[in-house]
Amino acid sequence: MTSRRWFHPNITGIEAEQLLLTRGGHGSFLARPSKSNPGDFTLSVRRNDEVTHIKIQNSGDYYDLYGGEKFATLAELVQYYTEQQDLLRERNGHVIELKYPLNCKDPTSERWYHGHLSGRDAEKLLTDKGKAGSFLVRESQSKPGDFVLSVLTNEEKHENVDRKTKVTHVMIRYQDCKYDVGGGERFDTLADLVDHYKKNPMVEKSGIVVHLKQPFNATRINAANIENRVRELNKVADNSEKPKQGFWEEFEVLQQQECKLLYPRKEGQKPENKSKNRYKNILPFDTTRVEIRESDPDVPGSDYINANYIRSKHEEGRHMEEGKVYIATQGCLQNTVNDFWKMVYQENTHVIVMTTKEIERGRNKCVRYWPDLNATKEFGKVLVRNMDERPAQDYILRKLEVTRLDRKEPLRYIWHYQYLSWPDHGVPNEPGGVLWFLEEVNRTQSTIPDSGPIVVHCSAGIGRTGTIIVVDILIDIINRHGLDCDIDIPKTIQKVRQQRSGMVQTEAQYKFIYMAVQQHIDTAQKRLEEEQRNKMKEREYSNIKYPQMTNSRSKPSIASSRSSSVLTNDDSSTATPGGKTIGSSSFLFASYFSQSVASSAPENPLEGEGEEEEGEWRSDRTPPQWTL
Repeated sequence: MTSRRWFHPNITGIEAEQLLLTRGGHGSFLARPSKSNPGDFTLSVRRNDEVTHIKIQNSGDYYDLYGGEKFATLAELVQYYTEQQDLLRERNGHVIELKYPLNCKDPTSERWYHGHLSGRDAEKLLTDKGKAGSFLVRESQSKPGDFVLSVLTNEEKHENVDRKTKVTHVMIRYQDCKYDVGGGERFDTLADLVDHYKKNPMVEKSGIVVHLKQPFNATRINAANIENRVRELNKVADNSEKPKQGFWEEFEVLQQQECKLLYPRKEGQKPENKSKNRYKNILPFDTTRVEIRESDPDVPGSDYINANYIRSKHEEGRHMEEGKVYIATQGCLQNTVNDFWKMVYQENTHVIVMTTKEIERGRNKCVRYWPDLNATKEFGKVLVRNMDERPAQDYILRKLEVTRLDRKEPLRYIWHYQYLSWPDHGVPNEPGGVLWFLEEVNRTQSTIPDSGPIVVHCSAGIGRTGTIIVVDILIDIINRHGLDCDIDIPKTIQKVRQQRSGMVQTEAQYKFIYMAVQQHIDTAQKRLEEEQRNKMKEREYSNIKYPQMTNSRSKPSIASSRSSSVLTNDDSSTATPGGKTIGSSSFLFASYFSQSVASSAPENPLEGEGEEEEGEWRSDRTPPQWTL
């Protein structure tokens, strides 16, 4: 677990409970300073609809749970009991599961704040990519709740000499809701502190002046805090600074890194394959290209199609977690339609996402690769029948029946989603329609066991295609890890570009990704808040009991949403370590989210209530604009 953002430096036990019950799920946890024993800490864990508080002792030499294993740091203790899921128990033997860290809100939305970055990583970033005067602020690794200002400085003090740079780390203390650097003025916010020392440079004991000249901005953000990051990116630059900042600046940095992604594309450049490329310079990387396995060895290039696998991966602690797999490809040409269907069949694809019309502004964007409604057409050895077409507000959904003419295999059904509301130039005005579209696509994909990758294409297979895939990857990460997980939009795009060149083409598309993720999170937060309100109402009604009889021997009890081991503000239970190791399960929010939207949908998106072909289709059905 590389992140320590589960540490909340300034909350009480009651506030911890409110956070866990409103923003967490079963297994969510956070750590905080103990209010009753200064210097110690408390681990607060949500268990169903209750919260348990566990004391953590800080002896001055080690951290422990008043018994059991001893650790050098608080982070190592939390990591140990998170990875060893069955070791943390109450005295009665009940397991206390630490599954999902409830991250603390960043103390600032300023882009120079890098959160849980280590000192070593800060030095590498600043020396590799910064210049003298570059600075960033990060969490303190050694003192939870404090921060560190890391600055790239010049070692030499004199003018007209070659200067070597080094990284200076300045501890920022956080005490009594104020920030300081160990002396001098105290500040209400980190931003105030940084602004002060930008105007009034610090001087090291050696005499070196620590200038804060230009921020080294982070791209990692806490997903739930994306609204603040968007606000920062939308700020207009001061006259004294660069002419453009925010989204433009981030996207330009991303564009400048493209030169590092010049992987071989030899297959697409071969003479026999040039006619199969819609655009002569938009070619698939050889390392990730889709190869047509059913090819003729006597026909050069018969295994070639302009398509790449896009595999999403997410860093979760020290582990790299495998995510969804897509195929990004260009719009079909007349001479590539048969190869397209070979690819779809061999990859066991059941969902195709098309983000363009066949003709836009008088130009052919994609050859129609499906037959007319109720018609059947052969594409090489693949027979395709268009069984149904049903329009929604922003897209058309087609049900295609696919079979191989040369094999006796069961019929396959392909769900073809053609999004029609993407403008000829630019991006949609708001992301609600795209989000609803992706929700429908994923709902269908999830109902098909062992379905292969979703095939996504536009015309070139990089602009709209890249935007759709990146939005879907980010939403998938949030759904699986919760609203408080960390996401990095530029880094996600960079990883996708490592698999297909040029994915996400314009600054407008880049900004649209932020807008889409922001709207998804806003909607999800409202859903969770509504769910929590409903639960609270249930608790209120459950607290209404029959009055006790006067001669009853039982003692009056007070209903509580908290565990019986939880007393007041900071009273904590002592847990007993012991047991064996088991694995963790998926995040509760992801389960709630998918079930809540899928429960009303038929298993087959084109079928009605029980009849395969005769179900009534509601032509007035339109995607909701993600409002509650």
